Amino acid sequence: MKISKEFTTLEKSAVKLTVTVAKDDVNEAYKSILEKYTKNAQIPGFRKGHVPANVLERKFGDTLNAEAMSEVIDKSLNEIFENETENRPLPYNQPVMDTMPAFDREKDFVYSVTYDTFPKVSVKDFSGITIKEPQVSITDKDMENELKEIQERNAVVMDKKDDEKLENGDIVTINYSELDESDKEIDGSKREGFVFTVGTGQNIYKIDDEILGMKKNDTKIITKTYNSDDADKDLAGKTKKISVTITAIKIRQLPALDDDLAQDVNEKFKTLEDLKNDIKRNMETAKNRRIAELKSQSLLEQLVEKNPFEIPDSMLQAELNGRWHLMAQQFQTTPEQLEKLIESSGQTKEKMLADWTGNSEKMLKSRIIVETLMKDKNISVTPEEIEKRYEQIAEEGGITVEDVKKHYADARSKEYLVDDAKEQKLYEEIYKEVKVSKGDKMSFEDLFKNAQ
Repeated sequence: MKISKEFTTLEKSAVKLTVTVAKDDVNEAYKSILEKYTKNAQIPGFRKGHVPANVLERKFGDTLNAEAMSEVIDKSLNEIFENETENRPLPYNQPVMDTMPAFDREKDFVYSVTYDTFPKVSVKDFSGITIKEPQVSITDKDMENELKEIQERNAVVMDKKDDEKLENGDIVTINYSELDESDKEIDGSKREGFVFTVGTGQNIYKIDDEILGMKKNDTKIITKTYNSDDADKDLAGKTKKISVTITAIKIRQLPALDDDLAQDVNEKFKTLEDLKNDIKRNMETAKNRRIAELKSQSLLEQLVEKNPFEIPDSMLQAELNGRWHLMAQQFQTTPEQLEKLIESSGQTKEKMLADWTGNSEKMLKSRIIVETLMKDKNISVTPEEIEKRYEQIAEEGGITVEDVKKHYADARSKEYLVDDAKEQKLYEEIYKEVKVSKGDKMSFEDLFKNAQ
């Protein structure tokens, strides 16, 4: 097929493709369609396969032209995109024809389509970029916090004696109801068997302090006035009278920090020291990964700012729809049911997608810059580098290299590992071109605040 093409760049990485197909190819397509009809048409007065072409053209002229035009468009676009690398349409954005072209078999056929392409961005200038690396040390206090969490997870819950008073940290079960000025129960306010941990504030009336010192089966009428700026609008500035009865008090019996606890956590640990060493290694790994993540985030944010470009609406919409479907999977429901669920809580899908837009745009631009730089710098990894990556993962996880290889045995997991290794290699190359300096000192806990 003899084709000429012209690309016109539009806004947001869209292009207009104007195609001209030689009239000989147009006629060839028309003849092919006509022959197909001639062989298969069934018209009264004629045997199948013997309908004269001129009869078919009189009866089905518009249909023949439409099919021939569709054939020419499809064939020419397929031929163009098969060999096109710079101006291929995004997979989720099909070319659109704005106006129906004229189809005249006596002339070359000209038509135009518009579609979105992968954004083109040139990242050449790394001057002025400064990466500050947080300075984090793992302290004895951090280790104590980790061990305390392990104790909490392995705690045994036991009933407190009936004559023992309620204290902060106890797990309490209460019956409660709201009272009016005459100490009569307000309809609909009664609830039985409500359980919460004292001191967490995870109860409607926030009565943790008011019930301290009570015992099982005690009943108390609490009158509480709430601040006008209370976060709960139903309580703000109001005075409530609540009747509370304690029906059960339980305590968490924390296990001792000893070898037995270590063995209960995992049979691979023989002593408490083994457990501590494993915790320390895991914390070091988590620290290093988080610092690397913060460094790459800072780098990409600055690159996006220094190299402004727009992303296609179709790309952003595909990203938002992907996030919506992922959220539905997390809720173990369908996207349609998720929308109804969201609406029942007073939210809407449109509002949520709008709230996600800014973050999604930044993420997409960062991803585009990474892919562009990997292509420009011809980043690749060797089998030897992947072997070293296996060894690193094994060391960080305290497992064998063989176990790591089993984890990445399937094609998708291996591809993910290779892509990650290439991306990390890219960052290391760029860090040589920008200024990397020591950042502020930071605690291990603060390092992970606001982590997504």
